[in-house]
Amino acid sequence: MPSGLDKIRLVALDSDGVLLNDTYSPVIERFVTRHGGQYTAAVERGVWGSPQLAAGQNMALACKLPWSAKETIAAFFKERENYLTEHPVQVSAGAEQLLATLRETGARVVCYGGRDRAYTFDTHLGHLAGYFDEQTPYVDVNDFRPGTKEIVRDIFGYAFDETLFVDDINRVAEVTKALGAGFLGVPASMPHNFQRAEMEATGVRYTVRDIRDIDLELLRKIDQELAAGTLWAGRD
Repeated sequence: MPSGLDKIRLVALDSDGVLLNDTYSPVIERFVTRHGGQYTAAVERGVWGSPQLAAGQNMALACKLPWSAKETIAAFFKERENYLTEHPVQVSAGAEQLLATLRETGARVVCYGGRDRAYTFDTHLGHLAGYFDEQTPYVDVNDFRPGTKEIVRDIFGYAFDETLFVDDINRVAEVTKALGAGFLGVPASMPHNFQRAEMEATGVRYTVRDIRDIDLELLRKIDQELAAGTLWAGRD
């Protein structure tokens, strides 16, 4: 395989928080606190990265709201629309640089997220579509979050240790660890976030603060450890 990658055949990139700026966790924090709840690590874990109705239910519980999950998530998305007027969705600095680097590896590249392809991928990343897998450039994982098993086995048909996930949420790290897939963290690092500490507790070996720090040298290290079966060794 080009550029010295022996094991990784698929790189799966999270959309929001990796290729796009994070426009969800700030709204979760604002929604919870505005409705009388306390934003904690447990609340962040129960809401962020969950299927929409589960997230709505967990926000309703955190805030003791007399609303159904459907009503709560609808109110949340209304709150997010207001937030986007001042903080629009933007492609992360370095996104195309990262995709160009991944192209050099010869691995297939897919994007995934919790909204449909038209909303997330076509609208915001369509101009970069040529860098992604031609057949399956994007996977909507809302109905089966976090989607690790489904992306690797059901959609692409690879072994778990042939796949590298790049995500800002520790829940994905936990699942990739359990399955033996690769993980590279870009932990959400706003003042209210708990993801960096949670990734450390999970035993994530490699994290970056900025996707511009992901280069071929780092990818080769992860590839070598996946090939040797040592990426998660001793990380319990």
